[in-house]
Amino acid sequence: MHAAPRLGAGGAIARSMARSTSKQSSSTRALRGRRRLPARARAKSRVARRAHKTSEGANDTALAIFAHDIRTTLTGILALGELLASSNLEERERRWAAGVRAGAEHLAALTTLIIDSAKAGKGSLTLQQTPFRPRHLMDALVEILRARAQSKALAVETAIAGNLPDSVVGDSVRLRAALENLIDNAVKFTERGAVRLDVRAKPVGRGGRVELVFSVADSGIGLSRAEVKRLFRPFSQGSAEIARRYGGAGLGLSIVKMLAKLMGGDLTVTSTPGRGSRFTFTAVLPIARSDTETAAPTQVPAPRGLKILCVEDNPYGRVILNTIVTELGHHADFAVSGEHAVDAVERGYDAVLMDVMLSGSDGLEATRRIRALPGAVAATPIIGVSGRTEPGDEDAARAAGMNAYLRKPLSPSALSKAIAAVMRHAGPRDARTRNP
Repeated sequence: MHAAPRLGAGGAIARSMARSTSKQSSSTRALRGRRRLPARARAKSRVARRAHKTSEGANDTALAIFAHDIRTTLTGILALGELLASSNLEERERRWAAGVRAGAEHLAALTTLIIDSAKAGKGSLTLQQTPFRPRHLMDALVEILRARAQSKALAVETAIAGNLPDSVVGDSVRLRAALENLIDNAVKFTERGAVRLDVRAKPVGRGGRVELVFSVADSGIGLSRAEVKRLFRPFSQGSAEIARRYGGAGLGLSIVKMLAKLMGGDLTVTSTPGRGSRFTFTAVLPIARSDTETAAPTQVPAPRGLKILCVEDNPYGRVILNTIVTELGHHADFAVSGEHAVDAVERGYDAVLMDVMLSGSDGLEATRRIRALPGAVAATPIIGVSGRTEPGDEDAARAAGMNAYLRKPLSPSALSKAIAAVMRHAGPRDARTRNP
């Protein structure tokens, strides 16, 4: 037998380096494996986030379509109610027409609250910041209260403080929806007596802000302390007995309180069983910097006999628009799409009534294409109409080239004022007609 050869110092070092290298390779492979795992997890997370954003975008689009379709239908109810009320009716029929109009306004406000509730659950609710007149808002609310109360022979009491600012900046659409909900509840839960609506203003510091304090009080069934505690929970009413007797989803007050918080205020209640309740809604809003921001338009006689192109892809909407435009004394032609509108406008029209949410080329794109047409026809006045209430919608419409912007449900009186306003700045139609 031959003895195994002996390795010298160099051989020992080599063996040591080999073992070290082997250990390092194992450690490196393990480390790379650990690094690959988080990388894969991060990739999956990115994919999940993209899918979530896509899903949220689809939900937002569905909500917008839902709101638009409902408000298109409500336009018909509101418009016909308003037209009936202004016609030669007996007093009884006039009250019926006022009831139809009040119901449409209530459904419009309820639609706003439902959409807001869905958005708030995703953290995507943003308030508009536009100037409005608190006194004009109160005038509208008082009219609504009187119409609601009349149906139950309830007395109406109002008190509007003299220190209201002329104009403030905020979301008047959602503020009105919130206060209408309080008015509806007050009438709903009151069988006899009165409903009272108050508003006052309280200066806030020196920053040019004001706290508007709205109070709605009734002489209705009232609430116990236990019922008040449950009142602002979503899908909850004061008690099972109240839910059984009066119905309702129990969602409104939770949304109203959320809106009050978003406006820098709160919603509180004081109540006594059998004697009634008082709900107080507060909102802290900036005072508008100048009166010119909310100046009332100059009153001019409403024009008649205009040729108006109405762009509406909803068949029911076209029937209602034809009724409104005809009753205002104008002639209506129709386009069922944005593409059709661009072709049709070249025939020459005094104005275009453009639905913003059209299938295919939407109202904004159609407006941009009309403004890009050669010749004077590109200056045809365009009034945008939309069921959306998102901040920035009106700015986007005006940026596209629209001269005015109205929100659904569309009332005949609002449309008449808008037509008068845009025609005041427009030239004669003959100058805008390319192919007479």
